[in-house]
Amino acid sequence: MTQTTTDRPSGRAGGAVVPVLAFAGIVVAVMQTLLVPVIKDLPRLLDASPADATWVLTSTLLSGAVATPIMGRLGDLYGKRRMLVASLAVMVIGALISASTSDLILMITGRTLQGVAMGAIPLGIGLMRDMLPRERLGSAMALMSSSIGVGGGLALPAAALVAQHSDWHALYLGAAGLGVLAIVLTLTVVPESPVRAEGTFDLPGALGLSAGLVLFLLPVSKGSDWGWTSGTTLGLLGAAVVVLLLWGVMELRVPAPLVDLRTSARREVLLTNLASIMVGVSFFVVSLVLPQLLQLPAGYGLGQSMVVAGLCVAPLGVTMMFTAPVYARLSARYGPKTTLILGLLIIAAGYGGGLGLMNAAWQTVLTSVILGAGIGLAYSSLPALIISAVPASETGAANGLNTLMRSIGTSVSSAVIGMVLANTADTVGGVEIPTLHGFRLSFLIATAAVTVGLLLALFLPGTRPSEQLPRLRASSEEDANLERAEAALRGTRGRVPNPAGVPGTTGVPGTTGAPRVTGVPGTTGVPVACAQVTPAGRNAPRTGGSVPAEDTL
Repeated sequence: MTQTTTDRPSGRAGGAVVPVLAFAGIVVAVMQTLLVPVIKDLPRLLDASPADATWVLTSTLLSGAVATPIMGRLGDLYGKRRMLVASLAVMVIGALISASTSDLILMITGRTLQGVAMGAIPLGIGLMRDMLPRERLGSAMALMSSSIGVGGGLALPAAALVAQHSDWHALYLGAAGLGVLAIVLTLTVVPESPVRAEGTFDLPGALGLSAGLVLFLLPVSKGSDWGWTSGTTLGLLGAAVVVLLLWGVMELRVPAPLVDLRTSARREVLLTNLASIMVGVSFFVVSLVLPQLLQLPAGYGLGQSMVVAGLCVAPLGVTMMFTAPVYARLSARYGPKTTLILGLLIIAAGYGGGLGLMNAAWQTVLTSVILGAGIGLAYSSLPALIISAVPASETGAANGLNTLMRSIGTSVSSAVIGMVLANTADTVGGVEIPTLHGFRLSFLIATAAVTVGLLLALFLPGTRPSEQLPRLRASSEEDANLERAEAALRGTRGRVPNPAGVPGTTGVPGTTGAPRVTGVPGTTGVPVACAQVTPAGRNAPRTGGSVPAEDTL
């Protein structure tokens, strides 16, 4: 059974907790865009074929996707700060390995370890949910959720500057230094969360999910190289479907699953996760298109240097960072569903307008600002929608799954846009060069993805702003326990026997002498007359402390 030791913020969080956790998220995001300035040079730098060199990027993607839900669940069980520090430490080790080698296998090993740090995003959101008061939680989670875009946007010009004027291995040394700083700040400033989930770690579930994700994301990432209709690609995709279906059946049968699929199937959780995929698709399109458009020579692009291209895209991350407080005000008044819809509308406007804004560097800056505002609002809304629908003991795992959905969106985006740009490229001197037609087609695909996300968001259940954060929900297993308890209580037919023999109280509910219900999961030792049972799917007080009235439904 999944429970928590407490469901209230600890009150120990200082004012520096939010910026420190956000900094950790930004450091993690830096790893995702660190190699963008040198992607085209990787085969030469690693003395490898272009197909083999892409494993340097694919390995980080795969390990990040696998680690995110696993680290989230481990954080729920054993401490979110502990797992956050552990994920950052693995990232630092991976960065140091990559900084010390030009060997392809060792580089892939280091990049795989760096991907583990992706679990820091949901862990940081979970720490904020556990410790911060309601009035600070909205803007804090918005900043943490947006940190993946902020870090990615800010890293581009910095990485370009380093790659252009120094040895490219210095990129990893800088990332390792940032990781060490994030660890020290986290240990110094951030207290451990008092919230724990009861149970054990679902190792078979973790292995099954890992296998299914690898089988799915591998052909998605390498389909352009292998061929989308090749036996390898189709075989792996088919195997992924089988493995994930079997994993789902297994997860429904274990008492403490890695991912509570019953909770994940709730309309608010399911639609939020599906919308997250679409937001991930839209975010990665701009990250792929604008740097190439800016750096390609005149006639195909805008002929800018690597550093200038990074500076033109940097407003994407800066705008996302400054969107967090705006989101908090809008969400407090209108709710996270409305802010998600608004964000998606702004993204659609950015991509729609961007179709005609590809003729000058300043136009790409304008596009970056508009898309940064929309993506910032959308990303900020996602954790609020998730935590309002899951119990506190599942915050880490639930946000880990949501972050995974975004990663799947970026993976699909990378594969689709890569295929589009390759199929629309011109061959000049034996080299394929993307064309303006391919860039515009990519923007249209992003607009279509945002439209799908908007339709999904419109079907999300509405919530009053006053009840959105934090909201205590029973898990699916707790729902079943409550139903059994309610059935047991109905068996008393409204009368409570008085075995204690207290005069004048026989059969009067709520008086001294009421027996205690035993043998019903979740109700052991609760006096019958005092047990407050709510319908399945509603909030119920948990062990470890009373729940104030404002946190009940």
